[in-house]
Amino acid sequence: MLPVLRCEWYKFRKSMIAPVILAGPLVAFLSGLTARRFPVNAENAEFNEWVLALMTVNFTYALIFLPLVTGILAAMICRYEHQAGGWKQLLALPVTRGRIFFAKYALLVLIVLAVQLLYLAAVYAAGMIKGYTDPFPLPTVCKSAFGGWVASFPLVALQLWMSVMWKSFAAPFAVNVVFTLPAILAVNSERFGPYYPWAQPFSMMYPGNHADDIFFVPWEQLLTVVGGSFVLFFAAGYVYFQRKAV
Repeated sequence: MLPVLRCEWYKFRKSMIAPVILAGPLVAFLSGLTARRFPVNAENAEFNEWVLALMTVNFTYALIFLPLVTGILAAMICRYEHQAGGWKQLLALPVTRGRIFFAKYALLVLIVLAVQLLYLAAVYAAGMIKGYTDPFPLPTVCKSAFGGWVASFPLVALQLWMSVMWKSFAAPFAVNVVFTLPAILAVNSERFGPYYPWAQPFSMMYPGNHADDIFFVPWEQLLTVVGGSFVLFFAAGYVYFQRKAV
């Protein structure tokens, strides 16, 4: 498995991924710098400046940029295989299709984790520049960052499936955009928001509600929506890749 991962990383790092990885954290950093400093009142007295800024940043980062970044990365990881008979060359190697699919998915998940860690650093840097004096809520910020990472698992699985299926770089990205934009409305709906996969990164990164629950959402929502959609998307992509004609 490790040689397959190294091979996938070698191809991936030749795909100009640095701008994609840095785009989301840069947006978070700029959003943090421009976030308005809220006056303390009865409504936000329990939050410190860091948490209020985090809530503002996530309206842009977690709701739009994180889901879109997963789609771009998934499209890039299959770009070489879709060129000049790359799938035939790859599948001719003495490696099972299952290992190739697992390696691509694992690499995508690790890169999204790196994006989330950079996001955490971006929030901290923006707060330091703005001179926040409240204690830095490391557990809350870490829960937000890792919550967004876990919420991306089903999205990565779906985007990898779409990227394996379609040769066009734009097609899987367009699908991601089509489903990401309704999340802006879904997060404001108590009926649809908890069940919409593209709304989960925001829900699991937003510290405004369910602060005592894991990743700011109830266990039932985490297991059924995030876990269930991950199993569905990953299994569908895995089965399709096993049967894919090359």
